Amino acid sequence: MGSVTWGQVLAWRMRRQLLEPAGDLPAVEVARRLAGVQAQVASSAELAVAVRQATPAPGEVPKALWDERSLIKTWAMRGTLHLLPADEAGAYLALCATIRHWEKPSWAKAFGASPPDLEAIAEAAGEALAGGAALTREELNAAIVEKTNSAHLAEVLGSGWGPLLKPLAWWGVLCYGPSQGQRVTFASPERFVPGWKGLPEVEDAARTVVRAFLGAHGPATPEMFDNWLMRKTSRKKDVKAWFAAAGELAAVDVEGAEMFVLPEHLDELIDTEPTRSVRLLGGFDQYVLGAGTGATYLVPAERRAAVSRAAGWISPVVLHEGRVAGVWEGKDGDITVTPFEDIPAKPLATEIARIAPLLSRTAKAS
Repeated sequence: MGSVTWGQVLAWRMRRQLLEPAGDLPAVEVARRLAGVQAQVASSAELAVAVRQATPAPGEVPKALWDERSLIKTWAMRGTLHLLPADEAGAYLALCATIRHWEKPSWAKAFGASPPDLEAIAEAAGEALAGGAALTREELNAAIVEKTNSAHLAEVLGSGWGPLLKPLAWWGVLCYGPSQGQRVTFASPERFVPGWKGLPEVEDAARTVVRAFLGAHGPATPEMFDNWLMRKTSRKKDVKAWFAAAGELAAVDVEGAEMFVLPEHLDELIDTEPTRSVRLLGGFDQYVLGAGTGATYLVPAERRAAVSRAAGWISPVVLHEGRVAGVWEGKDGDITVTPFEDIPAKPLATEIARIAPLLSRTAKAS
């Protein structure tokens, strides 16, 4: 078993995630390489793609979502919105659906819906979306109430039903459609996504997702994967089985801890030299989310609150030598950096000059 340092791991991840150097892949292939792009904030998702492209094309992400439909926007890992390659999205959804937290009495009490209620909502939503049209939240709500003719479900849906949509997304009943002004819409993946194949068996899904995760965020342990997938809420025996389903994996020692990487990446990882580069990443970037803000090898423990802020907000960060060395914010075309340590001035200025034009471009596209 070979051994590597965290400095080598971070440099390798930056290469795999198209941060050093930027690549020439289209948006859908960037999302595939990263095992999804978090999309709670549309402009952050577009920036995450753009910083990884040597020549980013304005409006490429919306085009891939709504015209080509090679990307799908839906709730996935950790219950958050993601952009996923449409041809692999079902695998991610299948693993997310295994947590089945809606079967717990505490969930039913909190949201007023039992498992049979949720199944009735899913069936009615599927019927409402079967015609192929994308419906606004209000339109879908009204259609479900009409089809179920249930006063109870009308009350549940009327009291705030955001949490109810996530299981429906994981079951492949709905995904995001193109917005109507400021209003979001929902569509049936089966109708909206060309060639939609539905959700695969869990074992097949695990093979796709575990290998994608390790290809972007490895080397890693099953526990690290579980933290990324569903914040450590999956059953340990399930996660163990998913890693077994992934096929042959190579073990590597990372500063005393045994982790796993795809066999075809092992030699490259061992040969990777630590980086001294400076890079700026937008909020909610996969480089940070893949590891999690609790990973002290990436985010200093004493600086975590500056990166993982209130209401789940993940700050834009400055990377130096692969680690989070500061945060930044962009306003009116200017970028202001709050460093955690000394950051080389010249490469920082070069990176700011590269990122600044992308901020206004991705904001306009969103």
